[in-house]
Amino acid sequence: MRRLRWLKDWKSSGPGPAAVKEPGPCPAPLQAMMILRFITLALVTGHVRGETRIIKGYECPPHSQPWQVALFQKTRLLCGATLIAPRWLLTAAHCRKPSYEVILGEHNLQRQDGCEQRRTATESFPHPGFNNSLPNKDHRNDIMLVKMSAPALITRAVRPLSLPSHCVTAGTRCLISGWGTTSSPQLRLPHTLRCANISIIEHQECESAYPGNITDTMLCASVKKEGKDSCQGDSGGPLVCNGSLQGIISWGQDPCAVTRKPGVYTKVCKYVDWIQETMNNN
Repeated sequence: MRRLRWLKDWKSSGPGPAAVKEPGPCPAPLQAMMILRFITLALVTGHVRGETRIIKGYECPPHSQPWQVALFQKTRLLCGATLIAPRWLLTAAHCRKPSYEVILGEHNLQRQDGCEQRRTATESFPHPGFNNSLPNKDHRNDIMLVKMSAPALITRAVRPLSLPSHCVTAGTRCLISGWGTTSSPQLRLPHTLRCANISIIEHQECESAYPGNITDTMLCASVKKEGKDSCQGDSGGPLVCNGSLQGIISWGQDPCAVTRKPGVYTKVCKYVDWIQETMNNN
């Protein structure tokens, strides 16, 4: 019986709380040493619990993905997320927890460069169609908004990503990013944000890869014959196509990056009305 991986929250090395930064080049914050101690604690005490990282990717150019967010509980990195408005993040519904430490503007989990911003969040808005009683089995509507306690300060390293105006088509080249494991099934945890270029796959091919599990609110993406994929630690992070957020890293095959078993993403274009309505009403 096929064992599907659920790209969920993971305990691992990761960034700690950081101060709000000024616009322009990122200055070193006064709290840098305190932040570094927090990160060191995370590296010592954190551990992986079975989530996702970029397989066969490359180190992202620093701050080239300024919408990339890390969601934490104390020293536990839960998931990735995407900044879509100054106070709003979009992530996977299976990442839901009562509260979060939010880190924006991060690149290297072991070194602070002054670009990091820290926020807290206690308000989560999972899609009403998500089945929270079966988060590891029912992958439908795996999408959630998180509202931060205060807006992010927009800088060169922290910037929202646009929602899609239309759905992406098969063959489109896209980019995924995250701090997830760089190998599978063995776990190798990078310290810097990783990227991978992948392509959208035909919906019929996606359905054939996971019979009975794919809906019209999901899409698949990978690179054939190259084994590029999201994996443990990337869950909830962005799939960026032509400058807009087309997907949320959701689930796939375990181990990751298996030929003919692409990663599965929540299809953001199907939820734009719900996203905008939820933000407007809250």
